[in-house]
Amino acid sequence: MNDPETLRHEVAVRDFKRARREASMQQLMARITGKSADLLAYNEVCDRLKVSDPVDLGVQEIPLDAIVGSVGRYKDFTRSFMPKKDQDETRWVGVKTAVNDMVGIPPIDVYKVGEAYFVNDGNHRVSVARQLGGETIAAHVVEVISRVPLTENADPDELICQERYLDFLEKTNLDKLRNDVDLSMTFAGHYRNLLDQIEAHQKRMAERRGEPVPKAQAVVAWYDDVYMPVIRIVREQGILHNFPERTEADMYVLLSERREQLEDVLGWSLDAETAVTDLVKRSQSRRGAEVGSRLREAMTPLGLDDGPEPGEWRRHMVAVRNYERLFKKILVPVQGIPEDWRMVQAALDVARREKGRLMGLHIVADEVQKESAAVSRIKHIFDERCQNAGVRGELVVATGIVARTITERAAWADLVTVNLMHRPSKKTLRRLGSGFNMLIQRSPRPVLVLPEGRGSSMKHALLAYDGSPKASEALFVAAYLAVRWKMQLTIITVETKYTSSESVLMAQEYLQEYEVEAGFVLRQGNIGEAVLETAVLSNCDLIIMGGFGYRPVSHLVLGSTVDLMLRECDQPMLICR
Repeated sequence: MNDPETLRHEVAVRDFKRARREASMQQLMARITGKSADLLAYNEVCDRLKVSDPVDLGVQEIPLDAIVGSVGRYKDFTRSFMPKKDQDETRWVGVKTAVNDMVGIPPIDVYKVGEAYFVNDGNHRVSVARQLGGETIAAHVVEVISRVPLTENADPDELICQERYLDFLEKTNLDKLRNDVDLSMTFAGHYRNLLDQIEAHQKRMAERRGEPVPKAQAVVAWYDDVYMPVIRIVREQGILHNFPERTEADMYVLLSERREQLEDVLGWSLDAETAVTDLVKRSQSRRGAEVGSRLREAMTPLGLDDGPEPGEWRRHMVAVRNYERLFKKILVPVQGIPEDWRMVQAALDVARREKGRLMGLHIVADEVQKESAAVSRIKHIFDERCQNAGVRGELVVATGIVARTITERAAWADLVTVNLMHRPSKKTLRRLGSGFNMLIQRSPRPVLVLPEGRGSSMKHALLAYDGSPKASEALFVAAYLAVRWKMQLTIITVETKYTSSESVLMAQEYLQEYEVEAGFVLRQGNIGEAVLETAVLSNCDLIIMGGFGYRPVSHLVLGSTVDLMLRECDQPMLICR
């Protein structure tokens, strides 16, 4: 029978062979996945990250998982310190036997770079400790400081990224100009993009000032005015939850790229909020759902789609802007007729109140018409009116079906203004073919309808409220306008078999929460007629209401209050959903 010492030796040998098999499997998986299973070389790290003189931190317990490299034995072990070479058996077994004998082992010697550790002496002790499933090990720690320290999960890819980050910091000195800067990325090649952005920002600053701008000043301005506003949105929306393997700087690069793509497709300059929202939606969508949506859209006749759910726009506003300004981006479709320029003027008035901008849209039938003299003239007039009003505006020319194109592009705006030149018909078949009805039904944003392009002073709004989801969205907008624009507000509720006087109490409670004063009118009879009469009697110059209450097919047969208002009302109407 073998003595205990021999048995311990045999067990240690079996453990070594098991560790060797694990090392072989890790190396195989690394080749398959392309993810390195190698340790980092300490000297290479020092050269790349330009570390400082060492500082002795004494003996302490360190996490085994944070040991990512070695000084001289980085080729002998895998990333998890499983032995790669059969020749290491004697040394490895000796260490394992010593541990089993309870003889104990002295602390290992390591260098610390950031949160990562590199073994100077004690590689086999680390290997045995990892094979035994340990979590920490005693180590004599000497720390070296780098301008861009490594994380405890550092790998060759991170080393490359940090080397590029170091180069970025040496060229910008951003970490010395601003405290707590962290632009670490997992995209190694994108620091060049940031340097290009800083250079472009410096040129723009110089053009505005008419004199050269120092590099340090441009770096700080880019960080404060370009980079950080995007990062604040990323933080407020918790976007990194959708991208757990990315850093904030990664997200900035992704959003910058997405923003450029959208601007190239749409033709408008877009803000960071738009890119953030789009990227989140894309990350949360499911391919199957996207395909199903496309199929449904392809098989649904124009005008029969339900459009977005009530409240979707408000949820978007809460996530991105917290109601700071509801209508910063105003979509203005322009044909070029005289009534359109009255509509543009009304949209400019809204933009001035909201400190927003106009997103002009001219739609033509084909690509050839884009280059016509008529289109150039429309663009010139649009630009001139925006400039005279002191409002930023851009007009793009697109091809497509007018109503559908406006509806699709509305998703990139906050408000759609439309010129109501042709009133809806009472006849069912004509309503079926109405592009205007389709726009009201499907627009993902509120629609400001301007009969014959006429605007108003918008000092006194009448809200038609029946307690429905779409009317609740209209109540939200009305409260905002009462607070932000100091607009007088009157609310009318018409009692029907579907709407009771309790709706008035709901509206009162909502407005009290935001300290909004309003007059209330309770009527009976035909809803549309009551709203129109009250608007005249109360001298209201804007009517706010929810969109179509019926589902599309029912609406074609029964018509709606919205239809009546569009046919009869001469005041601007803000239709919400």
